[in-house]
Amino acid sequence: GSPPDNSIDMGLLPQLIGFNLRCAQVAVFQHFSKSAGTAEISPPQYGALILIEANPGISQSAIASALRFDRSTLVQIIDRLEERGFVVREVSAHDRRSHALKLTPEGQTALADLKQVIGAHEDHMTRVLSPEEKQQLLTLLARIHQAPKGD
Repeated sequence: GSPPDNSIDMGLLPQLIGFNLRCAQVAVFQHFSKSAGTAEISPPQYGALILIEANPGISQSAIASALRFDRSTLVQIIDRLEERGFVVREVSAHDRRSHALKLTPEGQTALADLKQVIGAHEDHMTRVLSPEEKQQLLTLLARIHQAPKGD
């Protein structure tokens, strides 16, 4: 959306991690969409392509777990990538009930192009950070989302 109205007292929201994460996510996703342009790819689709490239034959459930999506959402993401000719589903050699996902040649080409575009997007989004600050941000975010789940 548009920048916040500075005349509004935000109360304690600016002190909340969740609020700041959400604002950052909105900014990142909006710029991602603008950067991806005619490729018309979403951040979850890009994430799935990256995982399939790095893990040929990976299962849908493994991708869902890695990207923190429920299986039905992931199926929609993979359906879209398959419709575009970027991914093929093959019956898994290890478990006939699951699918092994692989990039097609078209998917490999599209991903190579997207890596350039998204690399520039990442540079743009972190332009206000030093390389050390960017690494620190990644480390701190990972610490939060990788923390043991508990009470």
